[in-house]
Amino acid sequence: MKRMLVAAALAACVGPVFADTFHDSALVLSVRPVTERTPVNREECWSEHRRGYEERTVTRQDNGAPIGAATVLGAIAGGVLGHQVGGGHGKDAATVGGAVVGGLVGNQIDRDQGNVVPPSQSVEVERRPVTREVERCRTVQEVREVAVGYDVRYRYGNREFVTRLPYDPGRHVKVAVDVHIAEQGPPPPTYRR
Repeated sequence: MKRMLVAAALAACVGPVFADTFHDSALVLSVRPVTERTPVNREECWSEHRRGYEERTVTRQDNGAPIGAATVLGAIAGGVLGHQVGGGHGKDAATVGGAVVGGLVGNQIDRDQGNVVPPSQSVEVERRPVTREVERCRTVQEVREVAVGYDVRYRYGNREFVTRLPYDPGRHVKVAVDVHIAEQGPPPPTYRR
């Protein structure tokens, strides 16, 4: 009995002194991804053509010279006077010149008396049909299979092992080997005859 206690105490003390750890490579036999279904949001966008109206403000200027009664009478009187003054081929030119001068004088009389309104501006709103390209977007939720790990079956020595890793190790996996003295039990009993 004393021998067994001494051997156990010695094994406990001596064991860690002779322990050694090293790294080696083991052959991977199979890799199976472990997946989870995860909801993922993504944005989906497209373009549409929309018809509508565009309002534009247009300012129009009335640039026409106002015509009053004095302008008309002045042009007629100037034409008659010019026709009577001219002679031969100049008669036509004198008629036109007299009408223009008489019209200008009559127009000035109309303005001085306030019979004509000065040029004015008018503002109009125009609605025109237009087509615009509009971008529309929406959020779409879909479920994706996401790898959360890999179940790896590998062989080291003459034994097979299975472990789960966060990555795919490829054809070989690095293993840590811990070598130490195995605990020894009591020696087998001896029988005497």
